Amino acid sequence: MQRFAALTLAAALSSAAYAAPETYLIEPSHSMPRFEYSHFGYSVQLSRFDSTSGKITLDRAAKTGSVDITIDAKSVNTGSALFNGHIQGEDFFDTAKYPTLTYKSNTLRFEGDKLVAVEGELTVKGITKPVTLTVNSLLCMPHPMLKKDACGATATAKVKRSDFNMGKHAPYVSDEVTLTIPVESIKQ
Repeated sequence: MQRFAALTLAAALSSAAYAAPETYLIEPSHSMPRFEYSHFGYSVQLSRFDSTSGKITLDRAAKTGSVDITIDAKSVNTGSALFNGHIQGEDFFDTAKYPTLTYKSNTLRFEGDKLVAVEGELTVKGITKPVTLTVNSLLCMPHPMLKKDACGATATAKVKRSDFNMGKHAPYVSDEVTLTIPVESIKQ
C-alpha cells in the first residue's frame, strides 16, 4: 500500500511540474517582426525590424500565459537606407521621441490544446490600442542545436496606421497594415 501511495504522490508531483508556467526569452536573431502594406496599389511593400527582445510565459496545462515584446523602432529595415530614415521621421515612427514599439498580453486564447490567439495591447508612438494576434503556428520542443527547450510561433494581425498617428499618404498608401510576428524563444 505504501508503494502505491508513493507512486501516486510521484505522479501527482510530476503532473504538477508539467502544469507550471514556463518562461522563454525571445531569441533575437530569429525574431524579426515585419509589416506589409499596399503602395499606391502598385505593389505590396514588406519591411521588418531587426532588433526584438522580450519574454513569453506559457502554461499549456492551465492554458494561460503572457507575452511581453519590445521592438527597437530604429531597427526598421525597408531595404533602403534612405527610406529607413524617412520612415523613422515624425510622420511615421518618430523614433527620436518613440524609440520602441511594445506588445503586451496576459490573455492567451486556446481551442482545445491549441493556442489560437493572443489578446493584448500594441503601443506605437505612445498610443496604445488593443490588438489580437492570430497564432498561425506554435511549436515547442528541444532545440536541436542549443540542447534547451524552445518555442517558436508566427502570429499575424491587421492594424490601421492612422490609429497610431501614422496615416500620412492614406489612402494612396494603404492605411491597413498586416503585421507578422515570427518569434523563436529559449526556455529559461
